[in-house]
Amino acid sequence: MVLRSYDCGTSSCPLLGLTIGEMLNSVAARFPGTEAVVSVHQDIRWTWQELLDQVNRIARGLMALGVGKGDRVGIWAMNYAEWIVVQFATAKIGAIMVNINPSYRTYELEYVLKQAEIQTLLIQGRFKTSDYIGMFYEACPEATESRPGRLNSEKFPFLKNVVFIGDIPYNGMFTWPELMGLGEKVSMDELVAREEVLGFDDAINIQYTSGTTGFPKGVVLTHHSVLNNGFIIGEGMNFSEKDRLCIPVPFYHCFGMVLSNLACMTHGATMVLPSPAYSAKDVLKTIEQERCTALHGVPTMFIAELADPDFPEYSMSSLRTGIMAGSPCPIEVMKAVNRQMNMSEIVIVYGQTETSPGITMTTTKDPLDRRVSTVGRVFPHTEIKIIDPKTGQLVPRGEIGEICARGYCVMKCYYNNPSATHATLDPNGWNHTGDLGTMDEEGYVRIVGRLKDMVIRGGENIYPREIEEFLHHHPKIADVYVIGVPDAKYGEELVAWVMVTEHETLTGEEVREFCRGKIAHYKIPRYVKFTTEFPMSVTGKIQKFMMREISIRELGLEEVSRVETA
Repeated sequence: MVLRSYDCGTSSCPLLGLTIGEMLNSVAARFPGTEAVVSVHQDIRWTWQELLDQVNRIARGLMALGVGKGDRVGIWAMNYAEWIVVQFATAKIGAIMVNINPSYRTYELEYVLKQAEIQTLLIQGRFKTSDYIGMFYEACPEATESRPGRLNSEKFPFLKNVVFIGDIPYNGMFTWPELMGLGEKVSMDELVAREEVLGFDDAINIQYTSGTTGFPKGVVLTHHSVLNNGFIIGEGMNFSEKDRLCIPVPFYHCFGMVLSNLACMTHGATMVLPSPAYSAKDVLKTIEQERCTALHGVPTMFIAELADPDFPEYSMSSLRTGIMAGSPCPIEVMKAVNRQMNMSEIVIVYGQTETSPGITMTTTKDPLDRRVSTVGRVFPHTEIKIIDPKTGQLVPRGEIGEICARGYCVMKCYYNNPSATHATLDPNGWNHTGDLGTMDEEGYVRIVGRLKDMVIRGGENIYPREIEEFLHHHPKIADVYVIGVPDAKYGEELVAWVMVTEHETLTGEEVREFCRGKIAHYKIPRYVKFTTEFPMSVTGKIQKFMMREISIRELGLEEVSRVETA
C-alpha cells in the first residue's frame, strides 16, 4: 500500500479552552512580579501585574468610548509597548483588533478603514519620513474640525473615535492619557461582566494578507486560534517564565503578534522590544544587554545580524532558542545561526496568516539536519495533507503537491469577502495554502515553492527553492533568489538575483560554472543579476513578483511577456 501525504498532530497536552483575557488574568496571577514587557527604545519595564493593570485601564477606556463586542478597533503603529496593551485590551472586551501595516500610505489606509468598517482607530506619531497623523488627516480631513469622539465622515461612516498613542493633543483625537482617564468612568465590575459573556470562538482579530495581486484580504481569527497557536509555539521552544524573547519582527504581522507575543504570554516569558522598526544593531545590543534567551526573525534579519561588522563584539551566550520563519530559510544560514549565535535550539515554523499562523514546526530535539532542511512536522491538534492541485487527490509521500491544513488554527473567513473565502476554504474545512511541498515517511515537510512561483522551462517543472539552496553553498554568495521570466523559445528562463558577500566579487559566468555538472542543465540560471537588496515587504517577505517585473524590464522582455499562452 502506498503511503500517502496526510498526517495529524497528536498530543497529550490539550488545547486551551480560554479567551485571551482569561489567559492573561491567569498568567498575571501566577507571575505578578516577573517582567512581562521590556521596551528598550521606550525605557519601559512592566511586570505581568503592571501590564494587566495597563490593559484593564485601556479596556475600560475603550468601553467608555462605546466600543462593543465585535466592533472593529484599528491600530496603526509599530513595535511599542502600547501595541501589546491594545492587543490584550481589545480581546478582553471582545472587540476585533484590526492590524494596520505601518508601511501603508494614504490610499491603503483608506481601503482598510472602509473594508474592515473600523469604528475606533489608534494611531502613532511620526516615524522617520512617515507622518501618520498627516496621512490620516489627508484621508479624513473632517477630523481636523471634529471634537474627539464626534467624528462624522461620509467617506468613513463607521469611524467615530481616533486616539493618538501619546500625550500630544491633535484635532479630533483623544490622547492616550485621556483614554486611560475615560476608563475611570467604567468600573472593574463592568469589565468583568463584559469578559464573562465572551467565548473563545469569538472573532478578535483581522490581519491583512500581503497578496501579490488585487487588494489585501482581511483574515478573521479567534481567541481559540491565535491563543493556542501561540501556546503550542511556546511549548515547542520549551518556554517558561525564565525566558526573555527579543522581538524585532513587526507586531502587526502574525509572526510578532502570535508567535512572539502570545507565545510569551501563555508561558509568563518576557517580551523584549529592541526598537520600533527592525535594526540589526539594536537587536544585537538588546540580546547582550537584556540577556535574551530567544530571538525571532525572518531569514533576511538573521543574515543582516550575522553580517553586521560589529557582530563579533556582542555576546550571544545567553541565547538558546528562537524561530526563523516568514519565508524559506536557507540551510547555510540556519547552520551559521546555530554556530555563531549560540542558538542550538532554534526552530523553524511554517504557516500563513490564514492558519493563525503555524502549521508545522521543527522541535528543539530534532537533529540538526532535520532543523535545517525541513519545516518540521504538523502542529498538535492540526491536520495536514499534500494534494495534486489539479485533481485534489493525495499525493504519495515524497511527491510534490499543494499543502492544505485543517483544524482549530484555520481562519473563520476573509472579512466581507465571501468569494475569496470560498476560493481558499473548501467545503470540508481545508485551508488551501498555495504552497508546494513534500512529506517524507516520518511526516517531515519540505517547502519547494509557491504554486505561482513554479517555473516551467521547455516542459520541465523547476522549483526555485531547490536552486536557491544549491547556490547558498557558494562561498561568495550571501543571499540569492531565483525567479522565472518569459522566453520565446522555452516559455520561461531562470534569473538568479544574487547578493555577494561583503568584500567579494563575482560574475554571472562564475555562478553558472559553479552549477555545471552539479545540477541539471535546465536548472542553471540563464541570467544573473547582482544586487545589494531585494524587493520585500515590511515583514521581510521577498516579493518575487516585483523581481519578475524588474527583470522583465531590465532584460527587455516586455514584448515576450505579452505573448498569450494556453
